Amino acid sequence: MKPGELVLKGDNRKAFEAVLKRNLRTMLSGYNVRLEAHKGRFYLHTSESEQAPVENALSRLIGISGWAQTRSVPKTIDAVKAACIEEGEKLRAQKAATFKIEARRTDKSFPHDSFALRCLCGQAVLDAVPGLKVDVHHPDAVIYIEIREKAYIYSDAHKGLGGLPVGTAGRGLLLLSGGIDSPVAGFFMASRGMGIDAVHFHAYPYTSAEARQKTVRLAEILGGYCMGIRLYVVGFTKVQMRIKERSPLPWATVLLRMAMMDCAEKIARKIKSKCLITGESLSQVASQTIENLSCTQSIVTLPVLRPLIGMDKDSIIRKAEQIGSYRISIEPYQDCCVLFSPPHPVLRGDPAEAVHWYQSLELEPLIEEALREYETIKCGNGE
Repeated sequence: MKPGELVLKGDNRKAFEAVLKRNLRTMLSGYNVRLEAHKGRFYLHTSESEQAPVENALSRLIGISGWAQTRSVPKTIDAVKAACIEEGEKLRAQKAATFKIEARRTDKSFPHDSFALRCLCGQAVLDAVPGLKVDVHHPDAVIYIEIREKAYIYSDAHKGLGGLPVGTAGRGLLLLSGGIDSPVAGFFMASRGMGIDAVHFHAYPYTSAEARQKTVRLAEILGGYCMGIRLYVVGFTKVQMRIKERSPLPWATVLLRMAMMDCAEKIARKIKSKCLITGESLSQVASQTIENLSCTQSIVTLPVLRPLIGMDKDSIIRKAEQIGSYRISIEPYQDCCVLFSPPHPVLRGDPAEAVHWYQSLELEPLIEEALREYETIKCGNGE
């Protein structure tokens, strides 16, 4: 298993590696797995029966660039050649027609350098495995050799999620709707090492129990990458009805977003989150023009992180499909953001005017009431 960006860290690399080990142990709790670490590599020893769940955990572990099932052999050229031939035979059985050798010699006392290893072992495979040919530019498969404290040979390499281990960059509070964007935003911040909690605003009976449960399921998926998250479900019906009754109709959506930011910041400060996270993308909808983003942010003082701000919808959808949230996000249960949406919303609101209208609504008592009654749900513990 290969750590990702950790290799770029200096004196604090050990601290990052310690968090990565902790996260890995959390994901693999309940399995009989032994973990070793040697100079830039982590080694997991497990039984064949537990290989599938271990690999499933590794596919969700933020902070590693890749992993592979590997064989270790003595550090002799004959042993390395023999292991490469076995890998070649396996590749041929899998219908591969071409291959190449990639070699890395960390232990410089080994008598053959990387180039010599590629030549010697490549020729050994060619001689021993009929029908398998070398293609150094576009091979069907690659046999990897790493000369470290032992010689490691593998071919079935998997790409990891990369990024930094979750828990190395503080915690943020994600405004989680039932849509496509916000789970992706949470994933991107987790991949930068941030621990994630989430808040969801629910307007029962105008939003259904299914809409609430949909968001819980999204939080479970996100929590599987984030080592678990706490989801705060806040009843926002009274706040939303006050906005509908008293605000100028074109301003309703912006003022609702301001109320959500206001409430989310109060929760964030209570749980000691360092920032708010949203799934906003510039000009995707009316409330996300640069002017309206300035309005919705004007009510809070914590930093507001918008990791999707420059992404188009197709890119966001592709990432949602990758992390497994897309199919849930498109289920037809509306969240409270789309309720009472004005037919002609304000497009370029002025922050000073927005604050004026927001203060005129006198929402503070209603928000405080909502904060006394919110529900906390633990989602996705990483296992």
